[in-house]
Amino acid sequence: MSEGKFTIGVMMIVKNEEKHLKASLESISGWVDQIVILDSGSTDHTLNIAKVYTDKIYEKLDWEGFGKQRQVAQSYLSTDWVLVLDADEIVTEELKLSLLQAASNRDQNICYQINRYSKAFGKYIRFSGWSPDWIVRFYPRNVAGYNDALVHEKVVMDAGVRIAKISKGKLLHDTYDNLHHYIAKTTGYIKAWSDQREGRKKSGLTTALVHAWGCFIRMYFIKLGFLDGRHGFILAWLGMHSTFVKYIDLWLRENSKKDK
Repeated sequence: MSEGKFTIGVMMIVKNEEKHLKASLESISGWVDQIVILDSGSTDHTLNIAKVYTDKIYEKLDWEGFGKQRQVAQSYLSTDWVLVLDADEIVTEELKLSLLQAASNRDQNICYQINRYSKAFGKYIRFSGWSPDWIVRFYPRNVAGYNDALVHEKVVMDAGVRIAKISKGKLLHDTYDNLHHYIAKTTGYIKAWSDQREGRKKSGLTTALVHAWGCFIRMYFIKLGFLDGRHGFILAWLGMHSTFVKYIDLWLRENSKKDK
């Protein structure tokens, strides 16, 4: 920890985020000490927008997964604290004040979970297993970082480091703009999920069906997705479909190897 004032750095990994990036950067502008943006090959105006807010813009085009990409982004930071943001996330004023207060506690053996509140297809989702959504996103740089996972990466911490929750303030997340956006994002996640498990996890038609219907039942009934109205049903159905596709993809890969 630096002498005197604590420092906070934000890291983002981005690609073609011109629609959301400005709002996200505006929410952290003026109160964080560093903003690191690691791009993986944007072809829109993402980098032009980023240059308005920071000169710490880097590229890593050889994609090795979300975990490795976040590791590289963190390596460019030199601050005491790390705040991890995606380009479609906004820090509310209440969350900002909570983060500043947390960082002023100079304890370097604590990582913080933030409650993310997500929007899908224009509506904030209150149930469906989406809320509350506690994720570790704020931590001392020298005691934590991301694992190597291709997708669904997680923060790993040194021994003895504990986790606490930021109780006031939420991280607003604009998950899916429309159905095409959903398909584009989930297609990438499905491929990464299968890549990560190929050769290590068995699958089949029955397995795919059981997991798919289990996903729908969990989201719509157990996690009260029906209280989110039509959006709850749509998300549960889409979740069921994506789950079926990823297990079938794994099964097809296994069978294609057997047929050779």
